[in-house]
Amino acid sequence: MERGQLGQLLRGVVGAVLCLPLVLYGRSQSQRPPRSDLQQALFQGVTYERLSRDAPRPHVIHIVTIDLTVPGVKLFVTPGDSETLPQPDGPTTETSARTVTEFLQEFDVQVAINAGYFYLFREKTPWNYYPHSGDRVNVVGQGISAGQPYSPPQSDWPVLCFDLAHRVQILEAGTCPPGTVGAISGNTTLPLSEPPAASDPNRPYGRTIVATDDAGETLWLIVVDGKQPDYSEGITLTEIAPLLTELGADIALNLDGGGSTTLVAGFPAQVKVINAPIHTKWPMRERPVATHLGIYAEPLSE
Repeated sequence: MERGQLGQLLRGVVGAVLCLPLVLYGRSQSQRPPRSDLQQALFQGVTYERLSRDAPRPHVIHIVTIDLTVPGVKLFVTPGDSETLPQPDGPTTETSARTVTEFLQEFDVQVAINAGYFYLFREKTPWNYYPHSGDRVNVVGQGISAGQPYSPPQSDWPVLCFDLAHRVQILEAGTCPPGTVGAISGNTTLPLSEPPAASDPNRPYGRTIVATDDAGETLWLIVVDGKQPDYSEGITLTEIAPLLTELGADIALNLDGGGSTTLVAGFPAQVKVINAPIHTKWPMRERPVATHLGIYAEPLSE
């Protein structure tokens, strides 16, 4: 091969290598759910709705409505590890990080979302981040799974609690009552009976929110995609409140959002990521997180 031909070949190879990340990024973008409205039943007692809106900015909302009175519908929280491990230069860690898909597959739930806040955490590049799956993390606020507490309550971290009958309540005090079998904590509640604020100090963000009615018999999982210009740029807590009131919710709890925001469903033939997560600024990439909320439910009738 002549020198000129070799140089041309090398330039072609270098160009292809440089273009590969753009090709892969574009492929990931194409895998996001369409910006269109959709309603469907997922399982017995579990329905799903997708809303695509353009005002006040593009955003896509995913709503899972769960009727906790339907037989077979049960809730499950990520369990703590068998023992907590103090880190030499950091906090005590209670769980090992998992993506929402990994949690769903490990515990065989039908629907799952990311749940509470956690640390240690960093996100610098697509390859330089913490935690990876299996890394130890600290759970913020009260954490209970299968009746076993593993993370202590904190008064400034409100909590969602459920009992053996799988009735839910959201408590601003941050401590669940005796008889609680599962708990996840968030950073703030949305008391929907109050009028919306005249100004909103929050910036648009990807959101994961749980809400319940006054009887604790209906649970809503609300996921809003964020950090994706022209597709879904997130929403503020003030902006989401009217939708929650329209659904019939009495109170809501804001969970970990941003790049943690993930909703997954498991069907007999496949596991499907329902929303458009964006971990390390990469579309459809899931972030390993500390805690999750899972839903058990029976399949739809033929």
